[in-house]
Amino acid sequence: MEPVPLVHVLDDDPSMRSAVSSLLRSVGIEVQTYGSVREFLEAGRPDVEGCLVLDIRMPGTGGLELQEQLQSLGVQLPVVLMTGFGDIPMTVRGMRAGAVDFLAKPFRDQDMLDAVSAALARDRVRRASGRERAEAEARLATLSPRERQVMELVVEGLMNKQVAGELGLSLVTVKIHRGAAMRKMGARTLPDLVRLAALLGLGRSG
Repeated sequence: MEPVPLVHVLDDDPSMRSAVSSLLRSVGIEVQTYGSVREFLEAGRPDVEGCLVLDIRMPGTGGLELQEQLQSLGVQLPVVLMTGFGDIPMTVRGMRAGAVDFLAKPFRDQDMLDAVSAALARDRVRRASGRERAEAEARLATLSPRERQVMELVVEGLMNKQVAGELGLSLVTVKIHRGAAMRKMGARTLPDLVRLAALLGLGRSG
């Protein structure tokens, strides 16, 4: 059974935290609220699909500063920004830093629900991609050095005969290594192998 997504709501205004929390819970979304940046940073966050609904203007560290800090820490929670004092420069800065949406208070309930839904969808895709990459890296580690060499040349677009010439191998040997690499990587076709190589950052000519 898949873990339930969790939305983190960070706002120094208790009434706003309560309103957003109630709205999200009314549609079956799990919520955790925080009254300060420090409280959020010190809290444990389960490794589940989620997002952060973040107020921009708070005492001390503001929402935009926290958003940038999370990026530097490698925390990849999608962010929905909200503010009662929105302006164009803040909007641009927040969106450039990767925010999914920017809601000016007071906002419509449906706008918040739509923004959170989009943020959760983004995190779902990110997490699935991360799992696929981790699986591909584990498969890559099972290749012999020669199999990896052959794979990298094949995904560069070299034909078997060219790979053989490049590595000083017989054509039969190249075919054996190529077949083993594809089998170990779980690639049924050459396009599958190329896609996995791209996911791993391999096979890109300079």
